[in-house]
Amino acid sequence: METVREVREDPPEELAESNWPAKGGYGWATADVRNQSSLFRWSRLLNSWLNCTPIISKGVSGDIVFLERVSAIDRVCHGQEGATEKFFYMYMCHFSQLHVRLLLDGFTMGVLRALNVAPTQLHPNSWAYLQAFRILCQSLYLEPTPYAFLYFYDTRPRRPATWLSLISRPSISRLDAFSQSFKHFKDGYFKVVVKEGGKAHFLNADGSTKFPFSWTGNPSRYKNMGMDELSAGDKEVVEILLKFVDKLPTKGLVRVYNSVHRIIDIEGICLLLKLC
Repeated sequence: METVREVREDPPEELAESNWPAKGGYGWATADVRNQSSLFRWSRLLNSWLNCTPIISKGVSGDIVFLERVSAIDRVCHGQEGATEKFFYMYMCHFSQLHVRLLLDGFTMGVLRALNVAPTQLHPNSWAYLQAFRILCQSLYLEPTPYAFLYFYDTRPRRPATWLSLISRPSISRLDAFSQSFKHFKDGYFKVVVKEGGKAHFLNADGSTKFPFSWTGNPSRYKNMGMDELSAGDKEVVEILLKFVDKLPTKGLVRVYNSVHRIIDIEGICLLLKLC
């Protein structure tokens, strides 16, 4: 995997940022979201982390994004106000533990769009389901689609807004609970700024974003989605997955992304599925 080396340098006024007034207008988010500052207030710390953690998929140009530290008053739920370039936040655990890589594919962006949440608004445990579902579909030569994925989950958005979790539908879920703890993920966020070369991927023709770049106060609510709500393509994916009785290990599927022999591991999953 390749790593992104371009990180915007710290501005001269960085040391005075703690005296800036806090941003208002975010009472719709919970206090723990509004009050959580980031570890990555200094570019040198972000650079140090990047030296050992890949975030760009192999073969993808590094001219699509650059990473930027977070100021002392910025919070993960804050919007784009005052920004001259479009950006979204990501957590370090997305890359180091869940093996997410940029570019985000159409499936991932579609799930975020369907849920109406920014990347950091979806709880990391739920990102694990998303990552595992993609590998599961690949092993069966299926195209993962957002609504085929969401068919297996419910959501219960809260107010004030907090991290959104996907709740497995017990009778039909094909992935077991992700057991890894993400207790300390909340302060590990940084900015992913879209460069000119990345606009075609992240933005629509009219300049709007392909998924929410900032937190929203109204994530989508899903409960007991019916087969009649699915397209023909979504229904085909769901019907094939429902044929398997045993649940698969979410954590094991996520680990495939970091495998040296990824193709072999995917073939092993396929064999396992045939034996289920």
